[in-house]
Amino acid sequence: MLPFQHAKKICYMIIAAIGAPVNLVAIVILSRGKCGLSTCTTRYLLAMAAADLLVVITEVILWRISWYYFPGSFLDITPVCSIIDALSSAAADCSVWFTVTFTFDRFVAICCQKLKTKYCTGRTAAVVLATSCILLCLKNVPHYFTFEPGKIIDNVPWDCYTIPAYYTEPGWVGFNWFDAVLPPLLPFVLILLFNALTVRHILVASRVRKVLRGESKGENGSDPEMESRRKSVILLFTISGSFILLWLIYVIEFLYYRIAGLNPDYYNDSLYTLQQVGYILQNLSCCTNTFIYGVTQSKFREQLKRAVKYPVSSLIQLINKQN
Repeated sequence: MLPFQHAKKICYMIIAAIGAPVNLVAIVILSRGKCGLSTCTTRYLLAMAAADLLVVITEVILWRISWYYFPGSFLDITPVCSIIDALSSAAADCSVWFTVTFTFDRFVAICCQKLKTKYCTGRTAAVVLATSCILLCLKNVPHYFTFEPGKIIDNVPWDCYTIPAYYTEPGWVGFNWFDAVLPPLLPFVLILLFNALTVRHILVASRVRKVLRGESKGENGSDPEMESRRKSVILLFTISGSFILLWLIYVIEFLYYRIAGLNPDYYNDSLYTLQQVGYILQNLSCCTNTFIYGVTQSKFREQLKRAVKYPVSSLIQLINKQN
């Protein structure tokens, strides 16, 4: 297992090195509002980038990397690591459910034209995101109480060990199920459902529009409406598809240990490896959205190029002035 432990350290370092800057770049670019996206879409993408950044900070840097590289620091004091765990769980929940709310927003925009004008607005997006964030933070408060200290030195509790009751007492077992069903089992179902309904609507609408425009008789021509929908669908499907693929192993591992009635603390090497790979891919999902924007959104790429060129051009101008 030693090579795998080294691989884990490297993976988390890469995720931290990539995840923090790319999400910061996404937040800066999206907040300028020059990517050609609607206000509500921009707010959902901004919220997703902010939640992903918080996951990288709390889960990857303060929890994983600190445990590997800075053992015995103040972050290992039991109340501190308990708070970090609660914050990382809340950030992960927000990242997941912001993806769901974005998927639903795009479903309404594409499939529900009557509801679109009322729901797909910047104000509605702000209300949905704020409400989701508050509820998810409250939901994760019990995480603070799931740990006990491993040792007490000079009356200071150190380390965070999961309390044995978490896997045995009905109340904690129920919370454990609720904590896993809410993200990502239920989001899996909702994202697949909304995407399936969106695809069905697009296929039907595409046939109708082709008939109305005479394309079914061999008359070809551009369709701005379908082109706009195509771009929206590409962004939607790449984000939701990436989420599903990267969370899949985590979901499989959770279902296995719950159905088999196992305690993850006593996994054999194979199950432990599966669990840890699931965690790595889950955290990796917080680094992908910015790359997706760059691939699918031409205006985002333009803004990204300007952001990259700006420090260089500013430095050249400063040198020229001094000369």
